[in-house]
Amino acid sequence: MNYILLAMPLFMVMIIIELIIDRYRKTGYYRINDSISSLNAGVLSRINGVFRKLIPLAIYVYFESNFALLELENSVTLWVFAFILYDLCYYAKHRYSHEINILWAAHVVHHSSEEYNLTTALRQTSGNIFSWIFYLPMGLLGIEPVMLVTVASLNLLYQFWVHSRHIPKLGFYEWIFVTPSNHRVHHATNDRYIDKNYGGVFIIWDRIFNTFTEESEEEPCIYGIRKPLNSLNPLWVNVHFYAQLFRDAWYTKRWQDKLMIWFRPTGWRPLDMEEKFPLEKFDPASFKKFDVKIPSFNSYYSLLQHLFILVAGFLYLQNINDLNSYQQLVGGSFIILSCFSVAMILEGRKWAIALEYIRYACFILSAYQQAMPETFFISSVLVALISFVAVYFVKPVDDVVTV
Repeated sequence: MNYILLAMPLFMVMIIIELIIDRYRKTGYYRINDSISSLNAGVLSRINGVFRKLIPLAIYVYFESNFALLELENSVTLWVFAFILYDLCYYAKHRYSHEINILWAAHVVHHSSEEYNLTTALRQTSGNIFSWIFYLPMGLLGIEPVMLVTVASLNLLYQFWVHSRHIPKLGFYEWIFVTPSNHRVHHATNDRYIDKNYGGVFIIWDRIFNTFTEESEEEPCIYGIRKPLNSLNPLWVNVHFYAQLFRDAWYTKRWQDKLMIWFRPTGWRPLDMEEKFPLEKFDPASFKKFDVKIPSFNSYYSLLQHLFILVAGFLYLQNINDLNSYQQLVGGSFIILSCFSVAMILEGRKWAIALEYIRYACFILSAYQQAMPETFFISSVLVALISFVAVYFVKPVDDVVTV
């Protein structure tokens, strides 16, 4: 059972509630462009997950079936043990995702938001292909795949609510469990907070392994990454650090560096690359958020389109088993194209309006060829026609201004 998919409507309700609170308190923790960028990354992660999740699970099934040391009897105690053990494995995976270049290349997606709210929780990577390695000890102990998938889903569900700035410290609860306060620290780029608080559900691992830092009222968290992305493109956010690693590996002269750069500590670069392609040093004092100034209608149009994308993505994933291979490919590709196109509207790209018309043309063509279930045909075409009219009022941006 896909618990994450079932929880998506609840996630949206919680985001709306937090948004109302944000507007009431006038705290400004939400920006349309940043929130849509986070949701875009989440949609891409779910869509790509359809095509890549089976291989790691198959490896785990093979490993558990052939190398398990124990035959464990299903019980409440075992479920509790599996839940706790999974979080310990998650801590290890999460920590190394911050400490090794190739793992950070995937995980950086989640940290790229320069805001911190419930939409940030959904900003997930589309390319983490090594995380399964950290859970093999559970297979070695005989934890069945169904139990692994279930506790993994529960762990991820728990992590949603801690991505909030509206919840204060929670007293004694802070000592044992991950909370919004100690997870805000994890997302901060301040020197005192960097690479801390890795736990998923339990913060005790950080206390045990000396990676815990408490949030300080004297130093507010600065969110984002130390090499600002300066883009809302959901495709680029997934590949930008890989691109940097590929470039450094290609141009560096030493063969050892070409290979080892992938497995070196995060931020390590060959000396000749530091000299040839120097990166700007992060300065918290001069940090400015990437916020493109575009006409208000463009923002509201993008928000409306993304609501359609969320519905389409939910229906696509909910009915994925009823779609043939062609429908899966066309449907998934169209949703990815839609996320990209909406992001380009938010970035103020001149050619984004033309891309929107191309997107609608592709949609109508695929609908005509019945690349979607008939039950969705009429409503989908109606949405396309409304959007086709609305995009006429989207204004091109001559000069993109960041504020």
